[in-house]
Amino acid sequence: MKELKPFVGRSFVPEQVDLARREDVVRLLQELLDRPVESVVDLERWLLDRSEFEAALGQTGSFLYIAMTCDTSDSVKSQRYLKFVEEVEPAVKPLEHALDVKFLELEKRFSLDKDRYAIYRRSSAVAVKLFVERNIPLQTRLALLSQEYQTICGAMMVTFDGREQTLPEMSRYLQETDRSLRERAWKAVASRRMQESVRLEELFDRMLILRNELALNAGFANFRDYQFEAYQRFDYGPQDCRAYHQSVEEVVVPFLREINALRRAQMGVSTLRPWDTAVDPLARPALRPFKDVAQLQSGVGQVVRRIDSGLAELYDEMAALQLLDLSSRKGKAPGGYQNTLDESRKPFIFMNAVGLDDDVRTLLHESGHAFHAYLCAHEPLVDYRHAPMEFCEVASMSMELMANDHLDVFYTPADARRSVVEFLEGVVTTLAWVAVIDAFQHWLYENPGHSACERSQAWLRCHRQLSGDVLDWSGLENERTSLWHRQLHIFEVPFYYIEYGIAQLGALQLWRQFRKDPQAAVANYKKALALGGSRPLPELFQAMGIRFDLSREMMVPLLADVRALWKELSA
Repeated sequence: MKELKPFVGRSFVPEQVDLARREDVVRLLQELLDRPVESVVDLERWLLDRSEFEAALGQTGSFLYIAMTCDTSDSVKSQRYLKFVEEVEPAVKPLEHALDVKFLELEKRFSLDKDRYAIYRRSSAVAVKLFVERNIPLQTRLALLSQEYQTICGAMMVTFDGREQTLPEMSRYLQETDRSLRERAWKAVASRRMQESVRLEELFDRMLILRNELALNAGFANFRDYQFEAYQRFDYGPQDCRAYHQSVEEVVVPFLREINALRRAQMGVSTLRPWDTAVDPLARPALRPFKDVAQLQSGVGQVVRRIDSGLAELYDEMAALQLLDLSSRKGKAPGGYQNTLDESRKPFIFMNAVGLDDDVRTLLHESGHAFHAYLCAHEPLVDYRHAPMEFCEVASMSMELMANDHLDVFYTPADARRSVVEFLEGVVTTLAWVAVIDAFQHWLYENPGHSACERSQAWLRCHRQLSGDVLDWSGLENERTSLWHRQLHIFEVPFYYIEYGIAQLGALQLWRQFRKDPQAAVANYKKALALGGSRPLPELFQAMGIRFDLSREMMVPLLADVRALWKELSA
């Protein structure tokens, strides 16, 4: 990563301050807290200075997190991140709370623009409501447990095919046409995961206790209700999530069974096993869109340029600034993410590419998040440069859908069709998987005193009901019971998952626009992303020309579109 300059010059935070030092951070927060505010002009200046500080502090934390996840085996990087989590973040929380209280008091005295500051005011009020000082050490302990999960997963390696490989690298074998090879690879990974099963169960038990305590301390009946408030889910609640689960069972699961029935017939097998879901059902060689990450990076750049030249310029800048870490390697944390560096207002993309079709989709997905960060970079308030996650995921999922007509950058026409078919099947699978994970999390926190055995049974119920139960797990009961261990959201960002389902429905709506009028759809996309988080969630959807709606009525026609194209391309 090249050295990045602030998007705008600092006016409050000193250039030489060390925001990884507790003393420097506390001093600046105290300056803001002590500053007299005597007018609307003073208050707006105070808000901008606070935003400048929070952006600089946030970027410091981001750099430390990125360094740690890029190499979880480096003890120095881990210790620097740990020090920030253990010393700086706990010191910030009570002072940030005091600043929120000060803002709400000042806002009553001075007449700020109601439309401009409505979201800021609402967020500050929630933060004040949720703040409990005795929760600060609990939040610190939870952050440390999250890092422990990262470290456990980052250290997982498998010796297979004569060499040590990461788990993302092992996923390539699941696309091989030799069924016995796929089985051996799947079982090798499952065996490695099972070695950590007890440790991960115990880790989650500790998290569960702390989260429940956190919620009770804040006056909530359970952690679910606390977390819905913490995520500021103003526009939907648990009942809407349950309606989504039911809609998935009624609309998505039958489609998922149809997809897998065709796969079973094409493969000529009586049942599908867990290692049969990624391979081409017609025994064609696995799609291999690129040989190295340089080719992946370049190819996605070409796809983006075909969608929109303006977005391509932003993508090229990321590459030039070395803001892409794409390859899989030993010690690197699992998964992929986009992290906005708040002071420079630039995005950073992290992923584990190993040469699969999914890697192309992942980079497109994270690039959508990156474009979101770029397009709202003009916004002075850092809070407004972060949209609700339900809308952030529309930005990323829409990029995957809009790319479907441009995959010849990586493939022959026939292979491009294959890629789209696999992608559409993935959309259906994702909608169902979201329901599984979300329903399971609701159970976890509605029943905080449960045992590990009860938790396993609840997981199996959710998985059977909402995944379509299309695979044969005989002889693999323990592995199925532990499947949820691989879902980092359950450990690190609890209750964050329904966002993917909501956003997928939004992205499918934009895709419908895009297929009729690409230029108009891209214009709506860019216009909506430029709003950042400055408007309520339904208004952000509306700005994109789509509806915020996770109902069955919305799901049915969108899934019909997906099914029609799937059948056409699968013929």
